[in-house]
Amino acid sequence: MFRPPLSWFACLALLGAPQAGAQAVSEPSAKPAAGSTPAAKLGSDIQARTLKNGLTVIVWPDHDIPNVALANWFRVGSRNERPGITGLSHFFEHMMFNGAKKYGPGEFDRVMEANGGSNNAFTSEDVTVYLDWFPASALPLILDLEQDRLQSLSFDPKVIESERGVVYSERRSGVDNDNNGALQEQLQATAFVAHPYQIPVIGWPSDIESWRMEDLQRYFKTYYAPNNATLVLAGDLDPARVFEQVEATLGTIPSQPAPEPVRTKEPEQQGERRIVVKKLAQSPLLQVAYHGLAANDPDMETLELLGLILTHGDSSRLHRKLVDEARVAIRVRSTTAGGFDPSLVWFSVDLTPGGDLAKTEALLNAELARVVKDGVTDAELRKARNVALSTFWRKLETNSGRARELGNAATFRGDWKALLDAPARYEQVTRDGVKALAARIFNPDHRTVGWLVPTTAPAAPASKEAAR
Repeated sequence: MFRPPLSWFACLALLGAPQAGAQAVSEPSAKPAAGSTPAAKLGSDIQARTLKNGLTVIVWPDHDIPNVALANWFRVGSRNERPGITGLSHFFEHMMFNGAKKYGPGEFDRVMEANGGSNNAFTSEDVTVYLDWFPASALPLILDLEQDRLQSLSFDPKVIESERGVVYSERRSGVDNDNNGALQEQLQATAFVAHPYQIPVIGWPSDIESWRMEDLQRYFKTYYAPNNATLVLAGDLDPARVFEQVEATLGTIPSQPAPEPVRTKEPEQQGERRIVVKKLAQSPLLQVAYHGLAANDPDMETLELLGLILTHGDSSRLHRKLVDEARVAIRVRSTTAGGFDPSLVWFSVDLTPGGDLAKTEALLNAELARVVKDGVTDAELRKARNVALSTFWRKLETNSGRARELGNAATFRGDWKALLDAPARYEQVTRDGVKALAARIFNPDHRTVGWLVPTTAPAAPASKEAAR
């Protein structure tokens, strides 16, 4: 595990987080000189290079343990899909592990695990990311594995049909048979009327059933190009040597024409939208979504802290109001993550069995309106800032966390150095800024409300014996 020069508690102190007994303040501290912060010092050895084929490579060396984490970020997600091919981004997350020219079906996992490694991947509306963890000595082999599947991925019809079935099974378990997932899918498709963020990452059922071979091949060639990716490696590495090895493997893959940009902008919502989903369930569900921010918005840190104030922990505003005081809910959550374009600010409430959806929604709306009217307290802002900073430092304690966070900054903010500025950005958030952003976001005309209303199971048909 990475051991920073200072514990993250000490880093919080250096970054201006109030100490026990200190007087609370709402104004930001003076911005530290560039390169003088603990984060900047921690990342002083990071090196980056863009290869001739357009692949961006970022290396964060740390020699505490002889391990490496690799994250390959492709700028492709459901945002890049269209009717007829929805779900393809997630489908390729599966296909990338199913064999290529040199390493056949099952060989990617087998070879990696035989050399002490493991892997995973995930897909979102904006990106598909492939993650490898392995001993530093295995880097040449891992790069060979990655080159093979990027340059020569197999499109075996039998494998495609097998994985089509796996994806459809995931849809059934994660959406069709999951009440929160079903409501979320319908709410997102309602909140966006123009932007492709309305498309579910898993894809629509009829599209999953009808992808064609030419759809797959065209999509892969367009988006799985080196000039559409950012490769991040963190761990026991010599950056110069890494650049040589990547150039000799992934650097040989030809670039492709840049993908067509997503030009659609979601028009301003001009009134509340509402949906009702009726499903077999034990308890009602409430979800509320407001149009939010893109990941690189200057107010993104303010939105993160506002979300923490509202739903992080038992002392958060909405937990106290809905769970502890009114006892109308058993859980309240929120999501404030942004993507390439303005996304949604979600609130999800799990009601008690037989709970009153109208009453719960009214309580939620009243609490958000109170933040708009009165703002937040010094203590609330201090707690949220400390939570955000501690989370930041914890993520950077591991090679895996570093690779993911560097890739996130490089991909969504356009510069990996933005990661090292994050603590300063949290420090610049003020109570006035939180109040102003709450007024901007929690506009009732920009709200989409979803209710999941439980239904009872249909009565079992009477048997022939019982009917006699």
